[in-house]
Amino acid sequence: MGKTGFHEGELAVQRRAGVDTEAGRLAGMLAPADLSGGIGGFLAGRTFAALTARDRDGRLWTVPLTGAPGFLEPAGAGTLLVHTAPEAPLDDLPAGQPVGLLAIEFMKRRRVRVNGTLAATGEVLTIEAEQAYGNCPRYIHPHVVDAAKHARATTRRDALSADDIALIQQADTFILGTTHPERGNDASHRGGEPGFVYVEDEHTLWWADYPGNNLFNSLGNIAVDPTAALLFPDFDSGEALHLSGRATLEWTEHGRLIRFTVEAVAR
Repeated sequence: MGKTGFHEGELAVQRRAGVDTEAGRLAGMLAPADLSGGIGGFLAGRTFAALTARDRDGRLWTVPLTGAPGFLEPAGAGTLLVHTAPEAPLDDLPAGQPVGLLAIEFMKRRRVRVNGTLAATGEVLTIEAEQAYGNCPRYIHPHVVDAAKHARATTRRDALSADDIALIQQADTFILGTTHPERGNDASHRGGEPGFVYVEDEHTLWWADYPGNNLFNSLGNIAVDPTAALLFPDFDSGEALHLSGRATLEWTEHGRLIRFTVEAVAR
């Protein structure tokens, strides 16, 4: 359907799930970005966002961005200025790459995705947006984001620790970062009751895919490219668990499962 419509992975998952007709009615959401109206106003009022991008080694990560209202600044119909610099593991963020940004208001259960190209880095990030659209409020749990509690990631390893596993098992929220070779990167919210993400071992976890808006943006990306990243925020401590690895979509008689293999951990 072209760059502003569904790509081959999204179409394939929609067909397999039997919702291609319903999804087709929503294809207009993927029109070229316009940040000058209501979406821009929503972005400008946020204090929390998540960014999916690659580090200088080419590894995909999803990191939190926090700030006072206005730190996300629409600058025209297709440009978003981000007045904060990402921290580790994306503290040395190269420009000229695709990025996906998700802005959430947890208490009001609203979210907007912005996908585009990172045109400039530094104290202010410049994102040239190609898509900007909202998602339904389902599975968003109310949380208060306290930027003063923000804790930097200071350790790197290649497997989950006991503390990492405990955080995941208690989580009701995480952000899923995915990628497509032509459409770029994306950040998407996932939520459920604590325990909805199951940890098999120090390298493997999985979760069930809950019914949503039938667009299958994330699963469509995974169907084409398994590269993925997970962000588990700890809203109480301000810490965040960052995982980078590979995801696969499994179709079972009971529904869809996403299995994630951990390759790198930052916390």
